[in-house]
Amino acid sequence: MNKKHYFFKPGKARFVLNTVFLMALTGCVNYAVGQGIRISVPSPVIVVSPPVVVVSPPAVVVAPDNYVYYPSYGVYYNTSRHQYAYLDGGAWVSRPAPIGVSAEVLLASPSVRMDFHDSPANHHADMAKKYPKNYKAARSEEKGEGRDAHHDEHDRK
Repeated sequence: MNKKHYFFKPGKARFVLNTVFLMALTGCVNYAVGQGIRISVPSPVIVVSPPVVVVSPPAVVVAPDNYVYYPSYGVYYNTSRHQYAYLDGGAWVSRPAPIGVSAEVLLASPSVRMDFHDSPANHHADMAKKYPKNYKAARSEEKGEGRDAHHDEHDRK
């Protein structure tokens, strides 16, 4: 009862088939070993950008506009901007020097320090009524109350 069923009967055929099978496997193994598999991974690209520097402009401190009014000539002097403002042909102009009168003559005339800080055009009608062209400064204004850095600067020269 030792009957075994073989797919092939032992003998020459089995030996030949085993040899062919072995050679086929050996050939495949040699073929697989001979083939090189190369996997290349690109190196990472590192981009270094310069640091971002945010530079804010320096804070600008703007002095308020302060005016001295010369009623005899209808001229305002802006002590902050060192500009003269006056009506020229019906329009308000601002220039570094008055036209029609020298700064020395203007400085020698009566003046009044204004308490507004916006454009003289907004206040001129009231100022012309309050300080007419023939206005003479009161004693307290002549002694310094109405004077300012504009007068003092010219006095030092």
